[in-house]
Amino acid sequence: MNWEVEVIRKKEDLIRDTQEFLRINSVMDETTAGPGKPFGEGVNASLTSLLELGEKEGFTTKNLDGFAGHIEWGEGDDIIGVLCHVDVVPPGDGWTSDPFSAEIRNGRIYARGAIDDKGPTMAAFYALKIVKDMNLPLSKRVRMIIGTDEESDWRCVEHYFKHEEMPTMGFAPDADFPIINAEKGIIDASLLIPHRPNQTEPKAVLVSFQSGLRLNMVPDAAEAVIEGPKKEEVLSSFKDMLRTTDQKGEAAIENGQLILRIYGLSCHAMEPNNGINAGILLCEFLQQTELDDAGKRFVQVVTDKFSGDTRGKKLDIDCEDEISGELTLNVGTLRYKEGQGGELGINIRYPVTAESKVIRDAFESASEFELGEFKDSKPHHVSADHPLVKTLQKVYEGQLGKKADLISIGGGTYARSLKAGVAFGPLFPGRPDSAHQKDEYIEIDDLLRSTALYAQAIYELAK
Repeated sequence: MNWEVEVIRKKEDLIRDTQEFLRINSVMDETTAGPGKPFGEGVNASLTSLLELGEKEGFTTKNLDGFAGHIEWGEGDDIIGVLCHVDVVPPGDGWTSDPFSAEIRNGRIYARGAIDDKGPTMAAFYALKIVKDMNLPLSKRVRMIIGTDEESDWRCVEHYFKHEEMPTMGFAPDADFPIINAEKGIIDASLLIPHRPNQTEPKAVLVSFQSGLRLNMVPDAAEAVIEGPKKEEVLSSFKDMLRTTDQKGEAAIENGQLILRIYGLSCHAMEPNNGINAGILLCEFLQQTELDDAGKRFVQVVTDKFSGDTRGKKLDIDCEDEISGELTLNVGTLRYKEGQGGELGINIRYPVTAESKVIRDAFESASEFELGEFKDSKPHHVSADHPLVKTLQKVYEGQLGKKADLISIGGGTYARSLKAGVAFGPLFPGRPDSAHQKDEYIEIDDLLRSTALYAQAIYELAK
């Protein structure tokens, strides 16, 4: 059976539906939340549009209170799960075209969510549609499970599996090809820097500091507000720094306050070294100024414990293993307010053989800050000889003629919510990863190729 030919027959419809899907702004916005739409109107619109498309195509669909949904085909006691998500991270600035226009340029669809994860979700949907339209016999049910909170707290799958059965096995089209069978543990933690009164007369006062939108993104912008008699000197030093380095930023005195802004480079937190953390950069600059004691303490903690270190060495939590590599650490959010203290939002990806308790103990014993929230998603690993892995290797190698090596990642995909789940695409080896960056895109050729792989994978797993 030539799966690629079947995909080409549906090419125009696939591209059209993918563009329409991407045009829905599905950034979580809980200010617009309500009954049946816990994560806001945009996320809910994206979920319902996909479920409506599934119903139109003759699939069985279900909406679980707006937290998640599923699209199902086939019969049998066992379920093959295909876990996708429709929520996206905020687009940020600097896009060539509107991040929700889904513009096609040079054989690519550009949009937030194009590669993570709405483009691959539509590829999986069309893969299931191909299996259905060809009337291929299945002995298992295939269920596309659609989440709405993957980029934040995974409340969607938590709610889903409270009410629905666990698939026998499955895959998530939300990472890299060939096959990812190991995912690091993920910790989201808040580190609190309590307020302490100034002991000396301040020459410049840090009124506020803010950087970052999500823990799983390297922040690409940071802003500090400063008052006091020395603010003009700080302004002059900041302009000198911009003039003598390649650093991008801006500064101005507005209504008696000095506003400093620095710009970095955003990327996914699984490898912070691919980005430039604007919050840490601004703290490094402020460390050299004559700030008030409380403000100085905030920037000092940031620079002492996190500047130039994305592996947790300064906190003595660095570790690695042969399966999944090094621990990584991202300071995703930085907040400070005069009189209230500061808070850092930390995202850690730790090896599959490491213990999260070691990390928690290190945070709790630190004298520089207090541990606030601590959320731990345990590592996930499926053995190389599991039938799921063997089947996907056969599909990949059969269609592409290339060896399907097993790899591990620092990212967390929905595969870890299954007892037996792996990540399977959509990013092909050698392709740049534009997820969580400006001008995110998916190659149309890769969208088609992924659909062919997913169609055969669904059939082989469920036949």
